Amino acid sequence: MRELHDLDLRVTTCRACPRLVAWREEVARVKRAAFAAETYWARPVPGFGPADARLALVGLAPAAHGGNRTGRMFTGDPSADFLYAALHAVGLASQPTSVRADDGLELYGTRITAPVKCAPPDNKPTAEERDNCRPWLIGELELLRPTLRAVVVLGGFGWQALLPVLAACWEVPRPAPKFGHGVSFELPALDGGAPLELFGSYHVSPHNTYTGRLTPDMLQDVLRRAARAAGL
Repeated sequence: MRELHDLDLRVTTCRACPRLVAWREEVARVKRAAFAAETYWARPVPGFGPADARLALVGLAPAAHGGNRTGRMFTGDPSADFLYAALHAVGLASQPTSVRADDGLELYGTRITAPVKCAPPDNKPTAEERDNCRPWLIGELELLRPTLRAVVVLGGFGWQALLPVLAACWEVPRPAPKFGHGVSFELPALDGGAPLELFGSYHVSPHNTYTGRLTPDMLQDVLRRAARAAGL
């Protein structure tokens, strides 16, 4: 557990991508009017959840006025509202809201992370930025490997970014599994241990949730299936 804590601390000091560093810090200076009195985190955002998690959720990147403001993944924005309501409904979170880093929220057997740790302009990291950040996610999943049994990927970008990362510990088939909401694939472990069950879900972005492309029932269904696969 200490090793994952140390990795999270190292993540918060990363300045590998000049464009992302400039953007996250500019957002923290300009701020959104509703948060004008707040001090933004304005650093890379580490994963959130226990070091012995059996289930991981992988998104895209922190939101400019969500995780980049609060310092915790999926916290303080509409995407967080949707995601944590679903996690609470299926018994994976202690409360249905994620407002700020000190709000008392706990995740049960679940860790939330992203392939890009800094908020990107227009929520669109470049391929180079994704690749620069890849070692952090590889290290995180390697430390979770003893207990990790299932992963839910939120969105196609996260899916494409995660597959090369998973290949460090699990056998990813060729051609690569295609993303889709509700799809699942079993990946054998390279070390001969337990396999990993990989699930896809549409991202919890307002674009998807406000239009009904992703409903609470749809997300809860994927989360329940993943929780069962993880033994939660």
